[in-house]
Amino acid sequence: MTKPIGEYIEIISARSTDQEILKRSQDGGIVTAAYIYGLENGLLDGVIVADTTEGFKPMPKIARTREEILSARGTKYSLSPNMSLVKNAVKEYALEKLGFVGTPCQVIAMKKMMQYPAAFRGTVDNIGLVIGIFCMENFPYNGMKTLVEEYAGVKMNDVLKTDIGKGKLFVYPKDGSEPIAIPIKETMPFEQKSCHVCMDYTSEYADFATGSVGSPDGWSTVIIRNKRGKDFVDKMLAAGKLETRPLDMEGKVGYPMLEKLSNDKKTKNAKEIEHRIEMGLPVPY
Repeated sequence: MTKPIGEYIEIISARSTDQEILKRSQDGGIVTAAYIYGLENGLLDGVIVADTTEGFKPMPKIARTREEILSARGTKYSLSPNMSLVKNAVKEYALEKLGFVGTPCQVIAMKKMMQYPAAFRGTVDNIGLVIGIFCMENFPYNGMKTLVEEYAGVKMNDVLKTDIGKGKLFVYPKDGSEPIAIPIKETMPFEQKSCHVCMDYTSEYADFATGSVGSPDGWSTVIIRNKRGKDFVDKMLAAGKLETRPLDMEGKVGYPMLEKLSNDKKTKNAKEIEHRIEMGLPVPY
């Protein structure tokens, strides 16, 4: 069916049943759980993740073990160029079933690569699973650094994780102290400008997409978009790797909130696209 959140087969609320994954996961730990399950059961032989380097700077990494995936868990709000490793993963690491996770813009790039593979011959058939994450906007690394160090008063090397929810950016220090909250209205000047012409909030071209919106704390919303995504999630469910609950399709914080945010992004950014065209500016979308 077609919805404001894109086409999908099924939509559920889920979380990992692995307590080690949940200890430091972002919400329900769906991406981490899916990747570990894929590697341990021969559905994937390597995955591209966004890990953090010194200074909490996200960088893409090819992970082939449970430990490598666990070390990279958690959402990063600065872009990691995950697409840059796709060729290397297939050509240099000889991966035949590659897992990929990315923001909506990266998932769109992956979809285009799969549809028009002129520069990626010998690569496309090796993509085993594409997971998308929900994304309203992102931040350049230096913008995030300013927010964390000057607004939250935490050095980047001392950040455990970051999270966005309830109208605020939360910065969690490694020392276990309470997270520092920055109102979203104060983060807006630091947003990546290209995000303002993106019309996709829920990674509409992924095999399945996931994010916190629509589900209770500690759970993730999972939008299963195609047969490959459904087959993968169904196998995880059969193996007891996920527990699920029905998504609230009526309440304000359930599906209606997911639909509202998706529509808000489309409406707002359509106006920005129109404005840029009127100004004679390029619109890279």
